[in-house]
Amino acid sequence: MKYLALSLMAAQVLLILLSWLCSAAFPESGVHSLLSGEGIRWFMGKFCHILATPLLVYILLLAVAYGSLIRSRLRLFGKTYRERRALTISLAWIAVYIIAVLLLTVTPHAVLLSASGSLWPSPFSDSLIPVVAFGAMTFGALYGAIAGHYHHFADIYQAWLHGISQSAPLLLLYVVLTQFYESLCYVLP
Repeated sequence: MKYLALSLMAAQVLLILLSWLCSAAFPESGVHSLLSGEGIRWFMGKFCHILATPLLVYILLLAVAYGSLIRSRLRLFGKTYRERRALTISLAWIAVYIIAVLLLTVTPHAVLLSASGSLWPSPFSDSLIPVVAFGAMTFGALYGAIAGHYHHFADIYQAWLHGISQSAPLLLLYVVLTQFYESLCYVLP
């Protein structure tokens, strides 16, 4: 993944230079230069807005959920009584969670349905990834706490951070890929 990120960074630099050369050599082509005043203002002014997408939030939430599940040392067939009890209680929690989500989505006039009563698109479909991530985060935290793998809330917090640290290469790739794609869309007519 590091070579892909580095290649995209090099492609971004090349795109900046080529956009400048093409716009200078062929002004009628409609190519926008990233080195012009307008291009620099666009790049600097839109940088954060380009990156601030639901996809970035989804990546972060799923990374936190991943950390929670991995660090909880979840075993589907627990070796000890404590792990089996933790799995039973955690599965019961997930069942309650799923029932609550279903009540918010499938009942008539449910609050997470669209104004026309459909599930796709709706507030539920917009929040599907956060709903799944929150369920996984709480499942992992509950399992790890009951199984004795988490001793303090700080352990749960560290598990969530572990997920983010493990996804750091993906976050960097997201930043570089998104910015390159949007720059390409800006440059080309």
